[in-house]
Amino acid sequence: MVRKASELGVYLPFAKNTEALASPIKAGGHILPNRLGIAPMEGADSLPDGSPSVYTMRRYLREAAGGSALIWFEAISIVEEGRSSMTQLLLTEENLDKYKVLTDAVKEAGLRANGYEPILVMQANHSGRYSNPHNHPAPLIAYRHPELEKYRKADDSCIVSDDYLKGLEEKFGEAAGLAKRAGFDAVDIKSCHGYLLAELTSAYTRPGHYGGSYENRTRLLKNGILAAKVHEGTDFMVTARLGIYDGYEYPFGFGVSRESGLTPDFTEPIRLARELYEEYGLDMVGLTMGNPYATTHVTRPYDMGKYIPEEHPLAGISRMVNGIGAVKKAVPGLTVYASAPTYLRQYADLFSAGAVEEGLCDGMLFGRMSFANPDFANQIIKGGRLDPRRVCVACGKCGDLIRSHKPTGCVVRDPKIYLPFYKEYMEIKDKLPGNFRG
Repeated sequence: MVRKASELGVYLPFAKNTEALASPIKAGGHILPNRLGIAPMEGADSLPDGSPSVYTMRRYLREAAGGSALIWFEAISIVEEGRSSMTQLLLTEENLDKYKVLTDAVKEAGLRANGYEPILVMQANHSGRYSNPHNHPAPLIAYRHPELEKYRKADDSCIVSDDYLKGLEEKFGEAAGLAKRAGFDAVDIKSCHGYLLAELTSAYTRPGHYGGSYENRTRLLKNGILAAKVHEGTDFMVTARLGIYDGYEYPFGFGVSRESGLTPDFTEPIRLARELYEEYGLDMVGLTMGNPYATTHVTRPYDMGKYIPEEHPLAGISRMVNGIGAVKKAVPGLTVYASAPTYLRQYADLFSAGAVEEGLCDGMLFGRMSFANPDFANQIIKGGRLDPRRVCVACGKCGDLIRSHKPTGCVVRDPKIYLPFYKEYMEIKDKLPGNFRG
């Protein structure tokens, strides 16, 4: 794999062992016993009112028992109209007690299995262009994007007003308060993967207070963080998961060179991370790239998917880890969690340890791997290496499930639960909109 990376002219960090991942890490007021975490992976398995279902509970209990010190929960919508589907989680005053049951059970599962409670981060999100609250597209967009509208139609009537965006600032604050009361240890004001806040960071062509200048394009994110900060304390922190490269040419992508096509330019992402750390008091962020709806290969390199990417998966992994490393090295005091090691299968552990050893990140979040093998952290920490018989094979079937609004997990490693749902998907896939098909 190192040889192949060299042939491609890209660099991947690999350690000789996984010891770096077993060391503790400080995040806000928390000391985490290891540097492994669960990345946000939507399960498309909520009840109609947004409450967790038995499938939701099962996923998170298994992940907690698996030993990860940090569980970064999947996107939880802050408003009904911003849900990605009828099966996306939604936290409200009415279902708050059901979330308390979930967080209590998840922490207890971690404590019972490993002797420590995992730190739980609630990801507060507005799906924006991908809003689909009744399983029928109802996009709420920041600006017109010709590339994305090839896949999902939108027109000028879908562009949200400045007044609407201003109102969301308070909604993020309310979501933080609910998250704290629900038993989460942190709230993430989500700005990645093509959702509303992330789309605003590339809203160069939008007029008004939320578009054009850098200050305007980051306004909602920063004001949402300020609103959430009201609820911060020694037992509750505010964080953000930031997309630092979208994979679209200027003026339709964040973190891209204005002069040379798809070439990354991390000037603004570094500026944003530095400001969030120095001026807004964020101690920790998660960093990622791409748009899983449209540039899947950027955020989730794969072997089988909706299209054949023009680049080798190792090129995408290299861009991800080294781009995140550029931000980390520019803002060294900020605790940074990286993303997307799963494509490397049983070598994802040595890759993650190498990234930590070389200062490219402080910890690593595993997404698809957590579906395939929720015990991955304990395998690494206690046994030294991942079990190659249980790793994700990057087949994309979990992506098919979520796009079809069916309970989502690993069809290959957890077939008793998820193969029946996949068979249902296969029966209807030709009737789904083009970008929802496998």
